[in-house]
Amino acid sequence: MALLTVSASAAADWRSSLKNMLGQAQQSSAGTAALDNSQIVAGLREALAQGTTQAINSLGKTDGFWKNAAVRIPLPQPLSGIESTLRQFGQGPKLDEFQLTLNRAAEKAVPQVADIFGNAIRQMSVTDAQAILKGSDDAATRYFQRTTSASLKAKILPIVQNATASVGVTQEYKALSTKAGPFLQLAGKTSPDLDGYVTDKALDGLFTTIAEEEKRIRENPAARSTELLKKVFASQ
Repeated sequence: MALLTVSASAAADWRSSLKNMLGQAQQSSAGTAALDNSQIVAGLREALAQGTTQAINSLGKTDGFWKNAAVRIPLPQPLSGIESTLRQFGQGPKLDEFQLTLNRAAEKAVPQVADIFGNAIRQMSVTDAQAILKGSDDAATRYFQRTTSASLKAKILPIVQNATASVGVTQEYKALSTKAGPFLQLAGKTSPDLDGYVTDKALDGLFTTIAEEEKRIRENPAARSTELLKKVFASQ
């Protein structure tokens, strides 16, 4: 699984949002003498900071993942592939509790990454902005992947490991895998790295939510919380 893989629609929203955002910033610069490149970059940084902060606050709390159908972490394969069979054998409550603990681990981990996003946003230059604007359709996603992926995974993985260990989810997973063993063997499946799975899904959910926040900032003037944002993204 790719580290920062998001759904196709979320990635498209993210790319479209930031590309349009940068385009509007350029138009604003051409038509408003008071805005220079440094102010435009500052405005973009504010927008990205606002989007990441909202995403972290939304997900990094109890039920942030669990009650959000767009990012809720599902049962991992291969358990999800034999879920109906396991439920027929009375394992439904254990499956539900197991899935809940996966989402709780992600909710604990997400608040710890704010500083990583802050550093990446502060380091964004005019050159970065132009590269995103003129680059491929996934240039914005690649910018964040390049600047944050290693740090994000390094930060989140041990938090997830501690969270899953503290509530006994690893032991529960082993118990479920043991019960499911014959079915998994018949299907030719093996159990995944659980903590790595939760880490990747937490990042998926985080970037999906950031994409939604960026789209909201671009499309809704009321979501632009500062005067600089309003100037940079003002319609011409």
